[in-house]
Amino acid sequence: MKAIAIQEFGAPEGLAVVELPDPAAAAGEVLVAVEAIGVGGVDALVRRGTVASHGLSEGHIPGSEVAGTVAAVGDGVDAAWVGRRVWAFTGLGGGYVERAVVPVERIFPLPAKLQAADAVALGGSGVVAHFGLARARFAAGESVLVRGAAGSIGIMAVQLAARGGAGAVAVTTSSAERGERLRKLGATHVLNRSGEGGEDAPAGYDVVFDIVAGADMPALFSRLNPNGRLVAVGIVGGQPPADFGAEMMAAFRKSMSFATFSADTVPAAQREAVRGEQFAEAARGELHTWVHELMPLEEAVSAHRKMDAGEVFGRIVLTP
Repeated sequence: MKAIAIQEFGAPEGLAVVELPDPAAAAGEVLVAVEAIGVGGVDALVRRGTVASHGLSEGHIPGSEVAGTVAAVGDGVDAAWVGRRVWAFTGLGGGYVERAVVPVERIFPLPAKLQAADAVALGGSGVVAHFGLARARFAAGESVLVRGAAGSIGIMAVQLAARGGAGAVAVTTSSAERGERLRKLGATHVLNRSGEGGEDAPAGYDVVFDIVAGADMPALFSRLNPNGRLVAVGIVGGQPPADFGAEMMAAFRKSMSFATFSADTVPAAQREAVRGEQFAEAARGELHTWVHELMPLEEAVSAHRKMDAGEVFGRIVLTP
């Protein structure tokens, strides 16, 4: 089968099409005939070697989530899964393939009306947005700033904050066009990437939901109201400075707080309950995904170039 492997960590050009033996499901696993592969920020971090501490090496197959149809099951797995459409979590890798082998506990059935491409634009992102806002102790009436709102996690966070009764949902993004798309999804104020602009935008926020991190993250503390909470759910912009907490400590009397959030810390049963609700809402048109572009699996290099250049609104989806 065709797959995409990291031949050299770093730039998108380090990705290459390779031929691998057809996989088979071992005990406790299912074989998924892949229809859609989500291209996300974690894939870029893996490709760059940012998460090399996890023991990844050249030849690694990236890709954290796929959707498709179960083609076969291994020993100990209910044969009723065969022929069912599923979303599957492949972790830090294994998704850029034509056929993926996944532990049965990492698959989730798809509603009949939910397209595979929409499933991989929502499956991981929606859960992060839901529990990330919960980690921020977001409550109705509070103001929220979503930094990096044009990605799939940000798009979900904007919708969930708006549906949750936020007093204001401000977003940072790179263009007026993207800002208008985000307004249609629930944003009330559109700021530039530096967090400036936006007519009548709040001077401060109760919650800052940050997907970017990077060198500019410390400045976000100045945007928090007293008792405000900053939650970092991603590091697509790289690690923040080592002394980033100094900004928070300098404003000690504002009682601000900072937290990181990873969906890995949420019990599986809770994740799956939320994912099921969100899939059903998306199938009914109540929760909106945004697929930036469908591209053939062989064009993974181009997909990563677009992602690195900041050209993607929502999520690129690869199709085998």
